[in-house]
Amino acid sequence: MNAPAPMDAARLAELVHAALDDGKGVDIRVLDVGAMTVITDYMIIVTGRSARQVKALSDRVREAVAKHKHEGVSVIGSEGEAQGEWVLLDLGDVIVHIMQPEAREFYQLEKLWEERPRAQADAP
Repeated sequence: MNAPAPMDAARLAELVHAALDDGKGVDIRVLDVGAMTVITDYMIIVTGRSARQVKALSDRVREAVAKHKHEGVSVIGSEGEAQGEWVLLDLGDVIVHIMQPEAREFYQLEKLWEERPRAQADAP
């Protein structure tokens, strides 16, 4: 029997988005950052209304990813789960930021990773 093909980054991002949506995550943003960095292809940012919801969303992502382990996906690393203010899950091709509203507003990751025009080499 052939092993299933590894899950591609876009499909992994869809899987994570669905898990976050099922967990009632607020303002889910999927950012395609592959052209801006070599560390990942997508960053997903979502708000959880409380520490409990942030942790629950993190658990949902972990559970969804675990169901697809046979396709080569797993949680490579995580930070912040004990505190529940801002959880980062590194899935390799996808990095997930699950944040309480205050942290999301303060750090404004969407602005940090939005596409900006590149400076012209001959610009003054």
